[in-house]
Order: sequence, then C-alpha cells, then structure tokens
Amino acid sequence: MKSIKFLAIAFLSLTFAAFTTETVKEVNVADSVVQWTGYKVTGQHEGTIMLKQGALIYNNSELVGGKFTMDMTTINTTDLQGDYKNKLDGHLKADDFFGVDKHKTATLVFTSVKPNGTNHTIEGDLTIKGITNKIKFNMTVSEKSAVANLKIDRTKFDIKYGSASFFDGLKDRAIYDEFDLKVNLSF
Repeated sequence: MKSIKFLAIAFLSLTFAAFTTETVKEVNVADSVVQWTGYKVTGQHEGTIMLKQGALIYNNSELVGGKFTMDMTTINTTDLQGDYKNKLDGHLKADDFFGVDKHKTATLVFTSVKPNGTNHTIEGDLTIKGITNKIKFNMTVSEKSAVANLKIDRTKFDIKYGSASFFDGLKDRAIYDEFDLKVNLSF
C-alpha cells in the first residue's frame, strides 16, 4: 500500500512539474542603464554603473525571481567634467565609499516577488562591499524591458563618509545617507 501511495505522489509531482516551466530572461547589459543620484546639503551628483550580468526568472509567465551583478569598477560621474569628475570618480571607488579594489561587484538577488499586473513589489538581498541587507522596491516589467527605482541607505553598507548620522559639524559638507538607483533593463 505504501508503494502505491509513493508512486501516486511521484506521478502527481512529475505531472505537475511537466506543466510548470522556469524561464530565465537574460538582460542585455549593453542596452541596460543603472543611473545613480547621490545627495548632499548643497546639491547632488549623478552618474552610471554598468551591469555585469542580470536575469529575471519566470515560472510559466509569472515573474518569480531575479539576480543582478553591477560592476562597481565602472562607477562614473556624468554631471561633472575634467578634474572635478576624476576626483569624485576616484573618491567613489576608494575604500571610504565603495572600495572597488576589494569589492569589484555589487549584487541583488530577489527573495520575494508579489505581482500586481505589470507592476511587482520586490524584496531582495542587496550586497555592497560584502555586506548584505534586505531591500524592498517596485518594478514595472514588460516583454522587452523592466524599470525600477531603488532608494539605498549607504550607511547600512559601511559607507559613512560625510554622513551627518555619524559625524558632527559637517554643516553644508554633509552627504545624505540615502542615494537613488534608477534601473532601466532591456531584454
């Protein structure tokens, strides 16, 4: 009797598995853009980071996961030129910001996806400088693209330089703890 139950369960499991298909949709990294905006008391700076790789995972036609790797060595300031740009790019790559010599990549792995039509509420593990924290954001997905806006608290990743939360007397030299990532993915 036990063997009949086992066979029935195995058959049902295999039958169910045959009707579900997991599909991985690779991101076209050359056509995708990750824009960052960092804020300070006296203004803001903007730039880009290149994706190294990325994919959305579907079960049948439902988004169920994703994994992305950003190449932190490509962090680039786009609102400055010349020496000011080179100085800020170098500082962002230094240990008191992203420490790209030791931490060449940052990753995002989806842990939960809640769909609402083409909009999805995503929870995931973001790793920057080897430190992983949970984040939550919304993503709009279509057949050939996806768009997301993320707000990241840099201090949770041990990036405290210029933070008024950790240093007194910064006045107008303070840099806000949160920065934005605007992500436009192409498939």
